[in-house]
Amino acid sequence: MNATVIFNGHLYINRGHFEQAALIIDGTIRAIGSNEAILAQAPANADRFDAQGRTIVPGFNDSHLHLLSVGENLEEIRLLGITSIAQCAETVRRYIAEHDIQDGQVLHGRGWNQDYFTDESRLLTRHDLDAWCPDHPLILQRACCHILVANTKALRMAGITAQTQPVEGGAIDLDDNGELTGIIRENACKQVLSIIPNATIEEKRQMLRTAMQYAAQCGITSVQTMDVRARDWQSTMQAYQNVQAQNPTLRIYHQCNFMTPGAFQRFLDAGYHTGVGTPFNRVGPLKLFVDGSLGARTALMRQPYHDDPTTRGIATLTQEQTNRLVQMAVANGCQVATHAIGDGAIRQILTAYETVTPTQENPNRLSVIHVQITDYAMIERFARHNILAQVQPIFLHYDMQVVNDRVGTQLASTSYAFETMHKMGVHMSFGTDSPIEDMCVFDNLYCAVTRRNLQALPEGGFYPHECVDIYTAVDAYTMESAYTSFEENRKGRLLPGYYADLAVLSQNIFRIDPLELRNTKVRATMVDGRWVYQA
Repeated sequence: MNATVIFNGHLYINRGHFEQAALIIDGTIRAIGSNEAILAQAPANADRFDAQGRTIVPGFNDSHLHLLSVGENLEEIRLLGITSIAQCAETVRRYIAEHDIQDGQVLHGRGWNQDYFTDESRLLTRHDLDAWCPDHPLILQRACCHILVANTKALRMAGITAQTQPVEGGAIDLDDNGELTGIIRENACKQVLSIIPNATIEEKRQMLRTAMQYAAQCGITSVQTMDVRARDWQSTMQAYQNVQAQNPTLRIYHQCNFMTPGAFQRFLDAGYHTGVGTPFNRVGPLKLFVDGSLGARTALMRQPYHDDPTTRGIATLTQEQTNRLVQMAVANGCQVATHAIGDGAIRQILTAYETVTPTQENPNRLSVIHVQITDYAMIERFARHNILAQVQPIFLHYDMQVVNDRVGTQLASTSYAFETMHKMGVHMSFGTDSPIEDMCVFDNLYCAVTRRNLQALPEGGFYPHECVDIYTAVDAYTMESAYTSFEENRKGRLLPGYYADLAVLSQNIFRIDPLELRNTKVRATMVDGRWVYQA
């Protein structure tokens, strides 16, 4: 028997309710209560952890990210936060100078965002990349990963010419002379990314270990991650099984991306469906995409973009294709989680879900990831059919700079509607979409509670009527994330019978000024009754 007693703590139980101590036996919380009561129950050989008055919360559960890409991103060209095209050039050139690049090796990076560029606010082109990297194929994905730019060598390696037709749901940009710009959008990105060799199982294992270590530092004990894709799902599943076989530090719930019935059927035929696996490595929903991103103007809108009337974005699946995949998943006992950002995309996936959830029950816990551009009637549809919303408050840091321009102030005022969703009873969980944004929990909580960017602007917050309080935010990151994976009775609360997954914080996030949330640090993280990180 492995036993730990935590005492002298400020343990968050639920809104307004805190306790001092917890007894943990064999990875499960056995009892919660006062110091005296819990210490009296503790076995003589129990490890003792003096929390020194610190606040302790359930381990955070990021309800949507890309864990394998987090590890991969730490090893590639990192452009997140770059503020100029000149800085992009410097970063690429420095990476090449510091690495032993082999002939024919494809270089890859991600994170650039033209809206942050202070020298020229424009998309990168192949001509930029050709100047920085003339000798190697180079692909740089925008921060949203719904647009990429490739240099001439990469385009030639992929067989892309000015006459190449993009796959359905994608676009290949040409300039006024009919020449390739190097800019590729949505589904067509696969036509270029295909030149990057699939990582080996050992490479994937190393990326996962790196990412899991970072998650522990962030106080994250569970993730719902989209790494399983049609092109290499077997090796990805094998890498996860290998890593999780010994002393796992993070609970995994897989969002599995298959965009055609044939590919999804092969996954089902291999014996995979929602619920298969262990508490540390379990298959979750079919993951679909029905549009792109707001920053790239590829999010699918019901009306033309306010700042570009020539487009309503890009639909990556038709309504008929969406309906078929959703119905196929439900018929095979699978959950579905769908990327939808624009109000047109959200309408499309809600319509598909409503074909299989005519009542409010939604037993498959179908969900929409991102849920950014909405009106109140749309949120009422979520509530009426009990559709889950997996949102990323950290997106406000960037999006508040562009959303009024993209969709107009009236629609912007009803978007990122976290408080409205909460009041209407929508099951709303928090995630970061890392590495699109950093995995940092406290930046995410800060944006949800203050609706300011990371520079604390605008004063008063961006449409502040949609701020949530800290209790709602923490519950969305713990209890509600557990609900999305059918684990609300074992995870997301510090209660007897629940997993001993928790985070010890540097300050009381329930009492401090919300503007101070970003200064919070994780002092220790426990998973399954074992300390996996201590500062």
